[in-house]
Amino acid sequence: MGVTNGVEVLVRKAAPLGDPIEVNIRGYELTFRKAEAENILVK
Repeated sequence: MGVTNGVEVLVRKAAPLGDPIEVNIRGYELTFRKAEAENILVK
């Protein structure tokens, strides 16, 4: 998916209740559920 160390993650959209979340990573639009997004560590 391109979710690796040092990659910029841009939050594009978030549903009113926070689920799902759409992000842009390396030119790809990805949609995560809240439970999936919690597994991404942002430093």
